[in-house]
Amino acid sequence: MTARARTGRRSRRILALALLLSAAVTGCGISATGPQQAGAPASGIQRPGTSAEYARLYFVGPYGLRSASRPTDRPLGPQQALDLLLEGPTGAERERGLISEVPPMHGRLSATAATDAVDVYLPLTIRDLQVAAVSQLACTAAHADVPGSGPPTEVKVRFHENLGGSDSPWTVRCDASGNALPVPE
Repeated sequence: MTARARTGRRSRRILALALLLSAAVTGCGISATGPQQAGAPASGIQRPGTSAEYARLYFVGPYGLRSASRPTDRPLGPQQALDLLLEGPTGAERERGLISEVPPMHGRLSATAATDAVDVYLPLTIRDLQVAAVSQLACTAAHADVPGSGPPTEVKVRFHENLGGSDSPWTVRCDASGNALPVPE
């Protein structure tokens, strides 16, 4: 074998190795664009070692409705949970970007629990509320301590307008993502 043939083989081997290495490096999937926004941080998970009792309140965040868990000394019924909601988000919740769309009410909102249902008596009409506010109220009430064995997504929340002035309630359920959906009668 001549020196020229050895040099040609060596050149081809080096070229093949260079092509193989460049293919491996370009195929690693590392982008030059930097980190990408992936959405809201994880929510709804209780920290280890914290109180076993908490109230789940629903507020509006940058990516839609979000739950906020507040530690309590006992399970709260719908009235107590809604009273906390009406106080608005805490400083820490506001730092997370949470706000309330529930307007100040002239009169008292009241709530009573029944088996797998909550009756909410509003001092105003439903049309006076933003859609997000209805979802905040419904989901907070549904996630409170309600008698029955159904999950919060099966609790019927019946809104009565003007503290009982309307003939029939408007019934909704809170879905798994925190939105109030009408219940067909």
